[in-house]
Amino acid sequence: MEKAENKNETLSLVEENLKREWPLDADGFPHRKAARIVLINSLGQAYLIQGHDYFDLSHCWWFTVGGGLEPEEDLRDGALRELFEETGLRVEAERLAGPVLSRKATFHFAREIRKQDELFFILRVSEAEQEVIDSGKGRALTALEKQVHDREGWFSAAELVQLSQAGEKVYPTGFAQMLESWVISWDGVMREITE
Repeated sequence: MEKAENKNETLSLVEENLKREWPLDADGFPHRKAARIVLINSLGQAYLIQGHDYFDLSHCWWFTVGGGLEPEEDLRDGALRELFEETGLRVEAERLAGPVLSRKATFHFAREIRKQDELFFILRVSEAEQEVIDSGKGRALTALEKQVHDREGWFSAAELVQLSQAGEKVYPTGFAQMLESWVISWDGVMREITE
C-alpha cells in the first residue's frame, strides 16, 4: 500500500512540474523555451544523457545537457543553471560559445504533443571538469529528471553514428555531423533546424 501511495505522490509531483514548466501557447500546445550545452572533452567526445518518457518506458533517447528556461531567465544563465543541475559543474558564462544551433522541435512527451524552442551553446571541458561531471557529485536534478534520466556517457561523432545505426534515437537529428564540425572549432555560424 505504501508503494502505491509513493507512486501516486511522485506522479502528482511530475504532472505538477510539467504544467509549470510547459505553459500553453496560443494554439493550446505545451510550449517552452530551452537552453542546451554541448559539452566537448579533450578527446572530441560529447556528453549525452539517455532518458525516457515517464509515461512511456519504451520511448527513450539521448540528448545534451539543458532544459526549459525559467520565466524571464537569460539564455546563458538558464544553460549554466541546467549544466549545474545535471552535472554538478559550475563555469563562467564567458566560456560558452554560441549560440551555435537553434532548434524548433515538436514531439510527443508525457502524453501530449509538445513544442520546444532551443538554443545550443558549446562548452569545452578540461579533464578535471570531466571528472566532476563523471563523478555525479553535486547534481541537483528535479523530481522529473530523477525519474527519467537513465544513464550518460561521452561519445565521439563516429560512436553517435553507430548508436543511430543501432536504432537508438539521438537528438537533435544530425548531431553526429554537427559535433564533427564543432570538435576543432565553431565556425561562428548558428545553424537552424526544425524537427
